[in-house]
Amino acid sequence: MRKTLLIAPVLLMLLELSISVAMAAPPGPTVVDVAIAVNSEGPFEGQFDTLIAAVLAADAVLATLSGNGQFTVFAPTDDAFEALGITPDNVGDLDQGFLTDVLLYHVARGRRYSTVILASKRIRTLERGFLFQAGGKLTDNLGGEATIIVTDVEAANGVIHAIDAVVLPYAS
Repeated sequence: MRKTLLIAPVLLMLLELSISVAMAAPPGPTVVDVAIAVNSEGPFEGQFDTLIAAVLAADAVLATLSGNGQFTVFAPTDDAFEALGITPDNVGDLDQGFLTDVLLYHVARGRRYSTVILASKRIRTLERGFLFQAGGKLTDNLGGEATIIVTDVEAANGVIHAIDAVVLPYAS
């Protein structure tokens, strides 16, 4: 009986550890891994340097997108960030709260393929705001527009759609 009482807490700790490890990352490349791979070779090589630098600079966003949930990511190109004066070299200088909010405004819960996105009028983001969609264009809270230019890039924990502008939840 005493042996059972000593083994039970150890088994419980091992079970908790295995559950937390299993929840930490999906089996296969995450949306972060896929973005890095797409940026490394092929037709989109070098198109997402700023987005990757921004995600790596925002710990909460990196943890979320590397996790086990399912997400839809609207990924702005480097040209989209450049239009706002943001580059891989200066993205770390941005206010972390604002950077996190902007990045989370580009992420929705669930795996939403282009057919679902194009049928949606309103998309709730992880930032808790909404993007409005009509005809493949996303409109942010400030009236800024981004066109979806690449769709349905698969990852183990979601799907990525590239967009040609950065959408903003609020003015900085």
